Amino acid sequence: MARDIIDDRMIGALHLRALTLSGLTHDEATAHMAVQSGTLDALMAGGYEGDTSLGALLRLGTTGIGTVQHLDGELIVLDGAAWAARHDGSIDALEPATLTPFAVVTHFDPSIEFEVAEPTTLADLRMAIDAATPDAPVVAIRVDGAFRDLELRSVAPQSPPYPPLSEVVEHQTRWSCARATGTLVGFRFPDASAGVEVPGHHLHFLSDDRTVGGHVMSLSVERGRVRLDPERELHVELPPGVSLGVPGAADRDEIERLEGGR
Repeated sequence: MARDIIDDRMIGALHLRALTLSGLTHDEATAHMAVQSGTLDALMAGGYEGDTSLGALLRLGTTGIGTVQHLDGELIVLDGAAWAARHDGSIDALEPATLTPFAVVTHFDPSIEFEVAEPTTLADLRMAIDAATPDAPVVAIRVDGAFRDLELRSVAPQSPPYPPLSEVVEHQTRWSCARATGTLVGFRFPDASAGVEVPGHHLHFLSDDRTVGGHVMSLSVERGRVRLDPERELHVELPPGVSLGVPGAADRDEIERLEGGR
């Protein structure tokens, strides 16, 4: 019988643990721990099925991002509830039984907070986050406020045989929103995690009225409150046939292209 814990290693200051689905089921939520289903490498190769339910992940985290089975929407998890931004721009609440091939959540417990009092570009926001968390290997990010010039995206659901993600994003749907109040949520991962996760800042948006959302390509913050939760551990559930691989070995240029040229 396979062990629940497959691998246990360090990426710089980040404690990385790979688990079976059974191991994830018995995992315990702790402070400053991120929990992930699947890997970016597997998603890029067309692994869109997933074996982890949102209910299982929400037991271990109240805040996060990802995608849902068949790539049927950009996943946003806020305050313990899960939403999908579909390719037509609609926003749907998701049931706990919904499966995900790739998602990361945390029990959000911010230890750093600051205000954005004047218009700030996304690039400047990233710089401010980095300056506030210079030694953190992973940072969970939440920004509540007023935003403008939002450029968002999602992709259409896929059917077997699944094409690689590089082909899917060639047909992504993008849309704009002049202004919206809501929440920017996501994570910053180190370059050394590339392939396991998306290196750099990976952010999704959901409006307060649940009518606007998606993967963030660009935006500006008019005003808002930034809350940051530095994470020390990342627990990754690996579906059958998926390995952890070599963190950091993925093609960063290809990841950046898939993520929209962050």
